[in-house]
Amino acid sequence: MKNYLIIGASSGIGLQLASYLSAEGHQVDGTYNTNEGSSSRDNLTYHKLNVLDKDLDLSFIPEELHGLIYCPGTINLKPFARIKPEDFTADFNLQVVGAIKILQQVLPNLKRSGNASILFFSTIAVKLGFNFHSQVATSKGAIEGLAKSLAAELAPHIRVNCIAPSLTDTPLASRLLSTVDKKEANAKTHPLQKIGEPAYIADTASFLLSDKAQWTTGQILHVDGGLSSVKM
Repeated sequence: MKNYLIIGASSGIGLQLASYLSAEGHQVDGTYNTNEGSSSRDNLTYHKLNVLDKDLDLSFIPEELHGLIYCPGTINLKPFARIKPEDFTADFNLQVVGAIKILQQVLPNLKRSGNASILFFSTIAVKLGFNFHSQVATSKGAIEGLAKSLAAELAPHIRVNCIAPSLTDTPLASRLLSTVDKKEANAKTHPLQKIGEPAYIADTASFLLSDKAQWTTGQILHVDGGLSSVKM
């Protein structure tokens, strides 16, 4: 049994991953901000936490932590000319500074395990240029840089990887996939002709956290239906 901390575990990919890990018998502590998490499993516990708070209380985590997964994100798509500098700052605080604050607090717990894994989430929009994606791509680009730098600094006892999905059918993306027509149109842009599901991303996340990925660190894995590498 391993101990995992999932920041943002009450919906979407975080919820799917929490379900997977707890079903495998691991102890999972998940956090939520506004969407209260609940579970019928004794080994999955939810805690209210806002990563933007000045003082973070993470006293609930075990002394040894085998994995940290940071899921919070936003999808704010606007023309660059309409984005205020403070909008970029707000995204950066949530998706980058929040991750840094959490990691700096739990790093001693990860080191005590002797074999830990950190997992961040990016977006395909960092590798490919899309209209109106400057806000989300800026902060997620920083996350990719952080992941690679930490992979070097924390090796060999802590692995650090990042998953960069295409648009995935989660509550965060609900307004972009709110109709059957929108879903079908988005699916057609991908070589595999379907949109992402939380399970597709959580499957990859579960692998990266497991001992099966013992020789994998510093990687940005594109789980995107082939969109970032296949030309149709």
